[in-house]
Amino acid sequence: MGLILFLIYGLIVGAVAKWIVPGEGPGGILGDIVVGIIGAFIGGWLAATFFHAGYAGWSLSGFITSVLGAIVLLFILRAISGRRSAV
Repeated sequence: MGLILFLIYGLIVGAVAKWIVPGEGPGGILGDIVVGIIGAFIGGWLAATFFHAGYAGWSLSGFITSVLGAIVLLFILRAISGRRSAV
């Protein structure tokens, strides 16, 4: 059950990050939400590692950290995909 809740949480974080970051990513809306899930995981892991934040339950600081992780990952992937040139 924890994995399902984590995925739902990641979907919400991914949707919020997609709403904040302008433009369209290389995978469309669904790709941005998947990137949001991955970014939420990375952001949550970094918060737990460096700030000793727990994974138990929902918290505002965990949500903000997850959204920031997703936003950073979206910006990085859009910058990388924007540099590709058509051959």
